[in-house]
Amino acid sequence: MERKLLLEHIGVEGIHTHDVYRKNGGYSAVEKALKTMSPDDVVEEVKKSGLRGRGGAGFPTGMKWSFIAKPEGVPRHFLCNADESEPGTFKDRYLMEKIPHLLIEGMILSSYALGCNQSYIYIRGEYMYVLQILEKAIAEAYANGWLGKNIKGSGFDLDLAVSTGAGAYICGEETALIESLEGKRGNPRIKPPFPAVKGLWDRPTVVNNVETIAAVVPIVNEGGDAYAQIGIGRSTGTKLISASGNVNKPGVYEITMGITVEEFIYSDKYLGGMKNGKKLKACVPGGSSVPILPHYLVCKTAAGEDRLMSYESLADGGFATGSMLGSGGFIVYDEDQCIVRNTWNFSRFYHHESCGQCSPCREGTGWMEKVLHRLEYGHGKMEDIDLLWDIQRKIEGNTICPLGDAAAWPVAAAIRHFREEFEWHVKEPKLCMTKNYGLVTEKIFETVKG
Repeated sequence: MERKLLLEHIGVEGIHTHDVYRKNGGYSAVEKALKTMSPDDVVEEVKKSGLRGRGGAGFPTGMKWSFIAKPEGVPRHFLCNADESEPGTFKDRYLMEKIPHLLIEGMILSSYALGCNQSYIYIRGEYMYVLQILEKAIAEAYANGWLGKNIKGSGFDLDLAVSTGAGAYICGEETALIESLEGKRGNPRIKPPFPAVKGLWDRPTVVNNVETIAAVVPIVNEGGDAYAQIGIGRSTGTKLISASGNVNKPGVYEITMGITVEEFIYSDKYLGGMKNGKKLKACVPGGSSVPILPHYLVCKTAAGEDRLMSYESLADGGFATGSMLGSGGFIVYDEDQCIVRNTWNFSRFYHHESCGQCSPCREGTGWMEKVLHRLEYGHGKMEDIDLLWDIQRKIEGNTICPLGDAAAWPVAAAIRHFREEFEWHVKEPKLCMTKNYGLVTEKIFETVKG
């Protein structure tokens, strides 16, 4: 059954303001929690819900919350990661822009559950207009007694502030975010110790992303068990998807976990099929860091089963035949798109955004960018393809944070599934640089399964 838990009231005029949000049931979850639930009760409901982190990793949220250390007399902090920087991902921006009080309500509930009295929203600097929306909404929340001292007579205090980043993708990694929030260069920390033990200013800290925090609101309102009934298996609840590429209806969608990928792409309710009647060539289902899927693995698994919009189904078969739900950045490519150029573009991004702390990532991302540029612009050699494979293999798993993996996986998957296209860039460089790239794809389709 289709449900809208986060975007139910998105079309209501003025929903970004406190009064309209309140009239549509806003802050009822905070009232319920503060009046009838202990902090541990809120944590337990989140555990029951099966909610998994919506920022990409998919780690169980309730379990993450239960790890927070509780040393006597030491403050704890709750941080919202709004540093949404993954290419192809823009659903957190949409949520903050359209219904900011939902995030604020989730921040209050989460902070209450974790015993935090000072919390922060860390937002990417490029979201300046969203920052202004958030700050206005926070001021409204203070004015109406939802933030500050002794919230609604409950005895719970919470101050909430917004901090802006400086445009560094690496600060989407939680320890780099913490370093930046402390006023230092945003370099990831070696773990352990984990933030739950030693985070912001060496105090116990939990970091969740915007969508994850917003999902706490319907969980408290409806109960963890009810939330767990939505979705499929361990992929419970709903998920926001940022859809872009060669489809008729790009945008942000809230889906019930478990619908088929085919329905999501081709149904008029969602993306409305391929633009201009073109053929589907490939799809990146979870943002730029996840492996690309060729057309014959997008809607069906290797076993021939329907591929579902869920953590498990998208990962079915591992990286050999599967991908990841990731951050939900769903990018669709038609037959006219060049996979080599797309991979080079992603590699440019990761080379630029590497913090440079780890040699494999600092050097390897630059090498991959150079080799892919050489292939794309007609100067490549056959041995370059194996060189790329070797470079990505030496980056993956050899860095402090996952950025190295995020840079390596797209290259590995592109070569694994589209090696013929890489070879065509060596054999027929002029043809591969033509504007009518569909000719290349057509020839490749003839040689690839499908």
